[in-house]
Amino acid sequence: MTRIACAQIAPQLGAPDANSGVIVEQIRAAVTAGADVIVLPELATSGYMFDDADEARAHALPAATTSFANWIGAAGDAIVVGGFPEIGPDGLLYNSAVMLDATGVLGFYRKSHLWDREKLIFTPGAAVPQVLATRHGAIAVMICYDLEFPELTRPVALAGAELIAAPVNWPLFPRPEGEHPGEVINAMATARASKVAVACCDRTGVERGQPWTEGSVVVSPDGWVLDSVGSGAGIAIADVDLSVTHDKSLTAHVDLFGDRRPELY
Repeated sequence: MTRIACAQIAPQLGAPDANSGVIVEQIRAAVTAGADVIVLPELATSGYMFDDADEARAHALPAATTSFANWIGAAGDAIVVGGFPEIGPDGLLYNSAVMLDATGVLGFYRKSHLWDREKLIFTPGAAVPQVLATRHGAIAVMICYDLEFPELTRPVALAGAELIAAPVNWPLFPRPEGEHPGEVINAMATARASKVAVACCDRTGVERGQPWTEGSVVVSPDGWVLDSVGSGAGIAIADVDLSVTHDKSLTAHVDLFGDRRPELY
């Protein structure tokens, strides 16, 4: 079993030191709770509602081990995934995520599908997510809006991902009473369609008038929500048997991958 945790926090816009303290505190809390994989929100180091690229640039970090030394020091035996605004070697801004453990950085990913006004600030990433083999499973990282594109989620499952770890900032949209947020429904469908676990870590708080869905969830490979946070800060945590993702059959005559017809689409 792999214990997966999503630490829903309220990053403060333009307060990197305060955010770093909260992030390290949550990593340590999740490690104490036995988490093997810990997911943090999108742009966790900086907050989200930038007025313009100049403001984002003021809080951007290079994709380097030194940028995440405090996270590395708190990681214990866990794999940690979290979002940050990246200033690239090319001088461009990216909405990025890091995967790391106590040994250092394992990889970076740049969001490839930018949402709304992000297009005015960030450059879209130009590479599909890597599937990284870690001691706690084969993990692919995506960021928020990326999850809406099966053209991205299916290939990482085909490449052997057991878990899609997704830092997200889901703006609150109205929905019928009693319904899951649409983004959670999509995460459940993504898990069910490819028999892969999905962990989405949302944020909480209101930032420059924008409320958030507060929809952090751990979804099983058969598409069910195992744990969620709901309103406010907190940790969604669940044990998931990632080995079941290796068998894509549902019955003796149904196989999610074997039944595909790629020659038709």
